[in-house]
Amino acid sequence: MARNKEEPQGAFKPASTKVAIVGAGHVGSTFAYALILHGLVGRIALIDIHLERAKGEAMDLGQSAPLASPVEVCVGTYEDCVDADIVMMAAGVAQQKGESRLDLLKRNAEVFEDVVPRVVKSNPDAILLVATNPVDIMSYVAWKLSGLPPARVIGSGTVLDTARLRYLLSQQLSVDPRNIHGYIIGEHGDSEVTVWSRTSVAGIPLEDYCRIAGCAITEEVRNEIERNTKNAAYEIIERKGATYYAVAAALLRISQSILHDQRSILSVSTLVPEEYGLGEIYLSLPSIVRRQGIAQTLQIPLTESEDRALHHSADVLSKTLAGMGYSR
Repeated sequence: MARNKEEPQGAFKPASTKVAIVGAGHVGSTFAYALILHGLVGRIALIDIHLERAKGEAMDLGQSAPLASPVEVCVGTYEDCVDADIVMMAAGVAQQKGESRLDLLKRNAEVFEDVVPRVVKSNPDAILLVATNPVDIMSYVAWKLSGLPPARVIGSGTVLDTARLRYLLSQQLSVDPRNIHGYIIGEHGDSEVTVWSRTSVAGIPLEDYCRIAGCAITEEVRNEIERNTKNAAYEIIERKGATYYAVAAALLRISQSILHDQRSILSVSTLVPEEYGLGEIYLSLPSIVRRQGIAQTLQIPLTESEDRALHHSADVLSKTLAGMGYSR
């Protein structure tokens, strides 16, 4: 097919686009499957210390191509990150039953100290997309270890938490979750903050919508939704051992915004702008995500209680970083 003369240089072409996935466990392999089903990339490199597991995943994923979209799936080494547009970091140990995300920190930080320099040596131009938990801390560690601009080190953050909030609200209100808009900000974890004051349905503030629709979201219901949002991962892990479908969907959504240069506003984990006054940390705030990474992080108006909660969330992360030897 002839090339459109109006097509800009460097335009998105799935066949020439590559994602490298470091860590071919549940999250990494499910993310690869999502990429294939959506025809988002033409090449996927799986990199994992467990070579036979990675080979098996590559075989299984590659054989889905005739039923989905043309894609080359290979098992690689860190050198195979060389021409990747995105390197998705899922390397690390799995969260165990009853273990908080912050409990994972020490073990996964050691993994990143080995992995990140090798990735960046192979490809200093890629965008690092971090999914390893605790994701805010690991995103900060990846940024420090990589030496890359913070705009190109992005954590999956609370994109999934925000989706869970929208889903639970949709169940309560009996409407399509795609018509619900709102954000979870702060830590992807126990101190996350629901921005109720900016939550809306079809552009209508939540309280106004409830009045129009003849329904109610009481404080008790809000608290229950917050608990269920926050504890979803713990409950899923208790029941089936790991979470991976929804987080893979969140990673896919972020990747779509990057590769298609969509400039979507997503609650990814990023280095906090100075105007927030929260110190040098990574946490989730609504940010414009484009081909070059983070274009802008937005300072959304918060109520006094939401602002206090966000500062508390930042303090939790700052104390953890300080314990690792990183100053705020």
